[in-house]
Amino acid sequence: MAYLSDIEIAQKTPMDPIMKVAARLNIDEDDLELYGKYKAKVSFDLWEKIKDNKDGKMILVTAITPTPAGEGKTTTSVGLAQAIVKLGKKACLALREPSLGPVFGIKGGATGGGYSQVVPMEDINIHFTGDFHAVSSAHNLLAAMLDNSMQQGNPLRIDQRQIVFKRVMDMNDRALRKIVVGLGGRTEGVPREDGFDITVASEIMAILCLADGIDDLKERLANIIVAYNFDGKPVTARELEAQGAMAMLLKDAIKPNLVQTLEHVPAFIHGGPFANIAHGCNSVMASKYALKLSDYFITEAGFGADLGAEKFLDIKCRLAGFKPDTIVVVATIRALKMHGGVAKQDLGKIDMKALEAGLPNLEKHVENMLSYGVPVVVALNIFPTDTKEELDLITAKCAKLGAPVVQSDIWARGGDGGIEMAEAVLKSCEKPNNFHFLYDEKLSPKEKITAIATKIYGADGVSFTDKAEKDLKQIHELGKDNLLICMAKTQASLSDDPDKKGRPTGYTLTVREVRLSAGAGFIIPITGTIMTMPGLPKRPSACSIDVDNDGKISGLF
Repeated sequence: MAYLSDIEIAQKTPMDPIMKVAARLNIDEDDLELYGKYKAKVSFDLWEKIKDNKDGKMILVTAITPTPAGEGKTTTSVGLAQAIVKLGKKACLALREPSLGPVFGIKGGATGGGYSQVVPMEDINIHFTGDFHAVSSAHNLLAAMLDNSMQQGNPLRIDQRQIVFKRVMDMNDRALRKIVVGLGGRTEGVPREDGFDITVASEIMAILCLADGIDDLKERLANIIVAYNFDGKPVTARELEAQGAMAMLLKDAIKPNLVQTLEHVPAFIHGGPFANIAHGCNSVMASKYALKLSDYFITEAGFGADLGAEKFLDIKCRLAGFKPDTIVVVATIRALKMHGGVAKQDLGKIDMKALEAGLPNLEKHVENMLSYGVPVVVALNIFPTDTKEELDLITAKCAKLGAPVVQSDIWARGGDGGIEMAEAVLKSCEKPNNFHFLYDEKLSPKEKITAIATKIYGADGVSFTDKAEKDLKQIHELGKDNLLICMAKTQASLSDDPDKKGRPTGYTLTVREVRLSAGAGFIIPITGTIMTMPGLPKRPSACSIDVDNDGKISGLF
């Protein structure tokens, strides 16, 4: 049987005009800023009209530790929203925007798949409404003003050896990870080492997704630490007088984007911070709008529950005042077998021993989510090779933890394939809820880091290198101990070693260094090797992408 590709499915499915989609959430045309026929930004004026509305139920979708077999977290989020609407409920969802780096690299886009996609998927995966370009421009404006200050007599006495703010671009380009700028003589700038991160790793991206308005945005931008002076004191964007111009570049980007699913369910797509270096969630503003405009709000957090969900719960929910009503943990039998040691090419074969060995990864993620006091549902994306014996084993294991297991066929059938999942999720939303945070923000940074490492990752403890100890001492001296923890860790394992699959135990987590994102409000402990500027694979996805004379795109997944 020949299957249509994601882009073929999207192109064959007619879309509703965005004004018709907005009307399903009772959004008037006057509150939309149109970007063509099928996408729009929502104006700030709408908030004044809806801010006193009762919040809907919040459903967080997360997943087991990612594998090359795929888990389908975004597809599940979209399919779940479609299924809930099919049950006669008013629902919408909010997702992150895709980065061009993965689109043209190897990972692909972030608009779901099969018959559970957000559309127009080509626009969303490419330039969309220009938000990422605005973030890149605001970030690089600050970098340029930093270098210009040193060129113009260096009145802030910036130590060029202690500059901590790189440049960014929304593309995978390993050649730009480490560069030298300012060459060519006295008029060409101050020579120094520099480098590029990908835009989604920018602190400004994290700030955009946490700010609740222009004033908050400007204050957070002003607090960004770009360097240290010769006395070891921080130099901020405020001292460079950059926050006003940066906010001007972001004035439209801060407004949430509205699109639709293949079944015309309203979807906010806004912001896209990395989950292994930032908090990995869509914007606070998009989530606030969605909660006030729907009875059931579905959202997701990046990577596995140890990264995205922990940060969603401990950072985003704390800062925005959110309380999730239920958590969906997504898994596949194929991915669990990979955690049990099966090679990707052999995943279609029955292997109960490997499934048994991989199941502890799912169990750990479920235990972690339940530990927050929130009801949990396990959603299994099914494949034709799955067997009843395998499904029964997973159901029995999760039942012991108190989490129901439901099968999902939303990739092939859209909302119709998620009715069982939707019914279980709606039921879960009515269960007792004792949501609480993992740690008290008044704890020391070391205590907060240790809580995450031992309780969420399953480490025996944490070791700090001399560099990390020095960084923590500096953070303490700056009076920033009270900031929240945003762990930087590989997404490929619960531990800091990407080769350790399943549920690693008996290890110590090593913190190599600790960075300060004062604007976002994070302390970022760095574990393992974290890549903030990815490279392209041997054959990038870009090699298969094309466009014809009519503007029709092909090869985009």
